[in-house]
Amino acid sequence: MELSKRAMSIKASTTMAISSKAAELKAAGLPVVTFGAGEPDFDTPEHIRQAGIDAIHNGQTRYTPAAGTPQLRQAVCDKLKKDNGLDYEPAQIVISNGAKHSLMNTFMAILNEGDEVIIPAPFWLSYAEMVRIAGGVPVIIHTKKENQFMMTKEELEEAYTEKTKAVVLTSPSNPTGQVMGKDDLQMIADFAVSHDIFVLSDEIYEKLIYDEEKQHISIASLGKEIYDRTIVINGVSKSYAMTGWRIGYTAAPLAVSKLMASLQSHMASNPNSIAQAATVAALNGSQDCVAEMLVEFKKRRDYIFEREEAIPMLSALKPQGAFYLFVDVSGTYGKSFEGEMISSAADFATILLDKKYVAVVPCADFGMPDYIRLSYATSMEIIKEGMDRIEALVKELK
Repeated sequence: MELSKRAMSIKASTTMAISSKAAELKAAGLPVVTFGAGEPDFDTPEHIRQAGIDAIHNGQTRYTPAAGTPQLRQAVCDKLKKDNGLDYEPAQIVISNGAKHSLMNTFMAILNEGDEVIIPAPFWLSYAEMVRIAGGVPVIIHTKKENQFMMTKEELEEAYTEKTKAVVLTSPSNPTGQVMGKDDLQMIADFAVSHDIFVLSDEIYEKLIYDEEKQHISIASLGKEIYDRTIVINGVSKSYAMTGWRIGYTAAPLAVSKLMASLQSHMASNPNSIAQAATVAALNGSQDCVAEMLVEFKKRRDYIFEREEAIPMLSALKPQGAFYLFVDVSGTYGKSFEGEMISSAADFATILLDKKYVAVVPCADFGMPDYIRLSYATSMEIIKEGMDRIEALVKELK
């Protein structure tokens, strides 16, 4: 019996594959250090955990409206107004099982078969696969390091066709950590308005920006015309150390939100009721926990970047946000370790894991085959040990 060709065409997640292999080695007793999945190593803050416990004791364990509880949708509206200067009504908000689910809902709601979505590389690898699942076609723009991995107007115009339905933005970026400035956002807004296409603005890392001269700007705040074409995607997993709680959300034009709510009602009923109650506490409660995590992430960012810069044959831009270091390892090509030749970032990552027990993510599936991604959402002790081993490997290359 033939199975779904579309499902079989989807690539497995490199990030999860690396994490799985690292876990197997660790289970075998090997001293593995991992820079893999982007998951804060902090506990969910106490007041948020308590809100979840209270929800259980208060009987908030039944179905909720498909698009989320009224309390949480209002909390999201309040957050968007306070943090981003955006005015939304609760009916424009859809709460989902994580921002990944929010993105999938979005693509399902806006794409018809063959519609094209412009995605700048490097990109989070799931974007392209989600577009394909929804019947669309990802169109990749390979951005340049000298442009801080930002799209240019010329690149956008070249990628545009009559089938273009949307462009995807991520700021701060996974995997580069770069933050889009107002001029870049305005250029993209003008492009989207002139061609009457959607902008999907993934803002999941918005609270993780380290330098005072940088700030998060939501493209939807740049005027009514772009507001009417923007779908904002966000959630609480990264900023509040709530990855396992699985709550994301979209803010979108009402017609789009209605479609997403309808889709979700059939595919997932509703997000977890207990996690929704905890997210209300996250958004409405003290933000001191976010500020405390940001301080620690900045220390780690500064350390890992300084260590990388001191290692020959590696290069990177200093991350401005998120918690990833995006490292060009092409300087090691043509070198070998114990007879094994390096000709790609995948080779580098494989040798690093097999020989030094350090797990990193090779970024071919992110659209950049010469790069690896290191997540510094882990302890300083692990970062130091991992960078020691990476440095040792590079110095031993022949």
